[in-house]
Amino acid sequence: MATTIDAPARTGHVAETTPYAWPWNGALDATRTAVLVIEAPGEAGDVDHEYVRNAEVVVATLRRGGGAAIRVLTRRASATRPFAGASSAFADEGTGEIPTDDTVVSRGVDGFFGSPLETVLRQARIERLILVGAWLETSVHSTMRTANDMGFECLLVVDACAPGDADLVANSVSMIEMSGGIFGAVGTTARVVEAYAREEGERA
Repeated sequence: MATTIDAPARTGHVAETTPYAWPWNGALDATRTAVLVIEAPGEAGDVDHEYVRNAEVVVATLRRGGGAAIRVLTRRASATRPFAGASSAFADEGTGEIPTDDTVVSRGVDGFFGSPLETVLRQARIERLILVGAWLETSVHSTMRTANDMGFECLLVVDACAPGDADLVANSVSMIEMSGGIFGAVGTTARVVEAYAREEGERA
């Protein structure tokens, strides 16, 4: 698992992440962490809005602590038309899109493909990524694998990532966890919020 190395100001982990305690060095530091809200506008599919609400809570918690939230719009590499104006299924029925600090547009399923995402993250000195959004087994999974190869330590929030096919959730999670966390770790909304709320309180 490739990671960047920094000097943690305080030690802590998100509880109950698998297959290892995330982040590996205990440096929660929200200011070096970004939440990627991954979406695939125009793709067919129904999202259980519980996933969206969980993602909203994760984003709000990280932003309160000084972290960044970036919307990553993905599409199939074979698509012939841009999706400008297409609606996203990953939005709250009442409040609409989840508020973020920036938006990048990818030319494929992987959020880094043909997009400025890596540049945006490097310029912001981001070291860790928390992934939420849709769809778990396609855009989220592909983006997470590439991010790990680029040296970002990743945490997938499984109950904030909508699957296109619920039958593929277990396999998608297993691929992340195999070999001790070859692509990163997996956690839940409640534990992410708990950890970063605690980190924010200690800093205050």
